[in-house]
Amino acid sequence: MTKVLVIDDNAAVRNTLRAILQSAGYEVMLAADGLAGCAAFHRERPDLIVTDIMLPEQEGITTIRKILREQPDAKIIAISGGARFNNVDFLQIARKFGAHEVFQKPFDPKEFLETAKKLVV
Repeated sequence: MTKVLVIDDNAAVRNTLRAILQSAGYEVMLAADGLAGCAAFHRERPDLIVTDIMLPEQEGITTIRKILREQPDAKIIAISGGARFNNVDFLQIARKFGAHEVFQKPFDPKEFLETAKKLVV
């Protein structure tokens, strides 16, 4: 079974993504911040990582960089509800640092699942 790690500080977002991904047959692990997400990644070796950008303890860009340093071929989707701040587009920065796809919250669940499926083929 394909494993997906969801890292987001918002419990509603984590639970929604878990429901969407589980309904499509994925095994889902959850983490509430970047440090816990990196620990879960190291322990579980998921096939796909979905991470928010604005996180407590360790923000998403650092989380992406640490994961890719440990596993350069890791598949990552970056998500954010506050993707822009002072003309800085954090999702584009996430893409530059290795995220394969990015989504602005809220996003279409069908489009998200299609993207996830493409990444873990």
